[in-house]
Amino acid sequence: MQTAILIVGMGILAVIAYGDVRTRRIPNVLTLAIAILGLLRIILIYDPVAAGHTLAAGAAIFVAAFLLFWYGAIGGGDAKLVAATALLVGYHDLFSFLFLMSVCGGALALAMLARDTLRLWLPARWARTPLATETAECLAAPAPTVPYGVAVATAGVVMLILNVPFAE
Repeated sequence: MQTAILIVGMGILAVIAYGDVRTRRIPNVLTLAIAILGLLRIILIYDPVAAGHTLAAGAAIFVAAFLLFWYGAIGGGDAKLVAATALLVGYHDLFSFLFLMSVCGGALALAMLARDTLRLWLPARWARTPLATETAECLAAPAPTVPYGVAVATAGVVMLILNVPFAE
């Protein structure tokens, strides 16, 4: 059952990452699904101490992420996704997850900066063709935001693949 939870969780995180790149939105339904998978994983380990630590860590992450959202540092979907993914990853791997998420976010921000810089230098004939779903406003002024849900999802998938035991 744990393996099924991990595989479904990785699939949902991949869908979240793709959607965040395309629309800069993270649907609440998908974040809720990640949180539910995390709670199922907590229930299946039969360790009340690990469960308590993971729930406390998830709540602390949610509070910290909400404060970052309140100050405009991250998006609301990103804040909810970090807390939900913390439940899925577990408290044993929380610092590794947060560190990896930060590294992925920094690399993503650098890639976005390089893309925006190169866009100014590339001739118009090398520019990509706009998609039918993109509006003129979207193309005229590229969004200066980083789809941080990609960093959260990538770190979550890597931590789930490594799959260090949830409770030792």
